[in-house]
Amino acid sequence: MVLGNTMAQEGAEVEVLLCDAAGDLALANQDGNTALEPKKVTPAQMLNGLVEKGASVSVCALYLPNSEYMESDLADGVSVAKPSQMTALMRDPEVRVFAF
Repeated sequence: MVLGNTMAQEGAEVEVLLCDAAGDLALANQDGNTALEPKKVTPAQMLNGLVEKGASVSVCALYLPNSEYMESDLADGVSVAKPSQMTALMRDPEVRVFAF
C-alpha cells in the first residue's frame, strides 16, 4: 500500500486487486488492523488513501462467494473484479504488474 500510494502521488494510474484474506482490507467496517509505524496508519487506511487518490480497487471475483460478506459490505470505491477485464489488463504489454 505504501508503494501504491507513492506511485499515485507521483501521477501513476494504480489498480489494486485484493485476493484471499487481503480482500478483508476492502470491507467498509474494517478497523481491526494494527496501525503501522512510522505514520501510525492501518493497511485499510492506506487502501482508503489509494481510493481517494483515484486508484481502482477491486476484490477478486472469488472473494465474496467464499466469505460471509456481500458486495454491500465493501468500502466505497471498491468493486468486484471481472476476470475478463483483469486478464486483459494484466496481459496488456503497456501495463506493469506488481504482485505483493
